[in-house]
Order: sequence, then C-alpha cells, then structure tokens
Amino acid sequence: MRRERWYRNAIVHYGGMLHERGYVAGTDGNLSVRLDAQRILATPTAMCKSRMQPSDLVIVDMQGRRLSGKRNVSSEIGMHALIYQIRPDIQGIVHAHPPTATGFAAAGIALDCPLVCEVVLGLGSIPLARYGTPGTSELAEALRPLIPYYDAILMSNHGVVAYARDLDHAYMRMETVEHFSQIALITHLLGRQKPLNVEELKKLMVVRAKYQGAGSIAAVPVALAGNCVTGHHSLRRQPESEKLGRNPRNKSKGQGLQSF
Repeated sequence: MRRERWYRNAIVHYGGMLHERGYVAGTDGNLSVRLDAQRILATPTAMCKSRMQPSDLVIVDMQGRRLSGKRNVSSEIGMHALIYQIRPDIQGIVHAHPPTATGFAAAGIALDCPLVCEVVLGLGSIPLARYGTPGTSELAEALRPLIPYYDAILMSNHGVVAYARDLDHAYMRMETVEHFSQIALITHLLGRQKPLNVEELKKLMVVRAKYQGAGSIAAVPVALAGNCVTGHHSLRRQPESEKLGRNPRNKSKGQGLQSF
C-alpha cells in the first residue's frame, strides 16, 4: 500500500506539471504506472490534470477493465495497456499535447533529424505514427509497430506519448520531445539545419552504449539532407513506408544508424 500511495502522489504531481507547463489543456492527457504484472494505476477520464487528488485515480487490468476507483477509465487506456504488454521494461507512461511537438504531429512531420546530441543520446529518433481515432482501438494499433523501437512517439493530429522505466523519466522524455521540437522549429524558421553526420553519430553511439543510452532502446537516425532543412528546402513529411525502424537489438557492433 505504501508503494501504491507513492505512485498515486507521483501521478498527481506530474499531472499538475503537465498542466502548469501548458502540455495539456482542459481534461487532455493521461498518465499511468504499472503496479504489477496484472494492474495499471491511471488517471481517470474527463478530469483536469491540475485538479486531481490521489483518490481520483483508477486501477485497471491489462485489458483496461476497472478493478477499483470511483471514476471512469480513460478511453485511451488501451494505448497504455499495449505499451506495457509490448515493453516489459516500461513502468511509467505520459501522454500529453505539448503545443510545438503536437504542431509537428499535426503537420505530418517526424522529429527524425539529428540536430542535438543530447536528444540522440537520450531518445534517438522520434517517429510519427499514423492517425488513430481517440477512444477506439485504432489509436493503440497505430502505435503498435513503433512501440518496440522508440521511447517517445508523435501521434498524427493528436499529441505525444512518452514512456520509460519509471514515471519520472517518462515525464522528462515528454519535456525533451517538446524542447527539441522548439529547437527544430527555430531551425526551420531560420531556413537551415546542420544535422550531425554519420561519423558524429557513430561516436555518439559509443557514448550511448557506455551509458546504456540513458535507458533508451530507440533507433538512432542517420543525418540525411532529405530529413532536414538545408538552405531553402523545407522539412519533409514522413512517408508511411519510412515510419518503421529496425530491431533495436541489431544496433550493436556499429549497426543501427538508419534513415526514416
């Protein structure tokens, strides 16, 4: 019970931070923590994230069915359940609508240009999932092909989902996505980007392996002009055929650099 109480307080805390930073508005967004192999602690539906109390949270099973709690379960709980099922290493999930990153998602643009070394080390690449209708199985199914290979995903015309070994790191990944999207937008407005090249990325991979990728398994992008703004060229939209990455287990021995 002490552990569950701590998780409840953590979800309330980070929900408030999402609202304070403008990453959610109204009743947007949801957060969750894996309690054990069969149970998920999650935010309820239709509730402002800055007004939650620990007692407002609900516990559901891995099929999204409510086990305890007075409030209704979020219609997006299927997305959380799927991530936990596919990624046994994940213990915390944050879904929000940070404005700049969601703008990229609404424009159909992935954050796959390696512009900032810290982002490559921590998140690798941030792909764009196809659109899925909220409140339906489409939403989770749109994410399914990407979940094994990435730790944060842009959701077309919707928002962002980030996940990690605990809720704290999941929230920080959400912050990283939004911060990086702001940097990418500025370079786009300037009309020019200088991405890291293949040799620079290989060196980063050595550093990343040393520190276990800051807990990330995400694929590292290759620096290609087609992915970035060069001169007066604009950011490209991400074709559907390019949204899938390689198996992260193939990244050893210098492998894993890829284009999208």
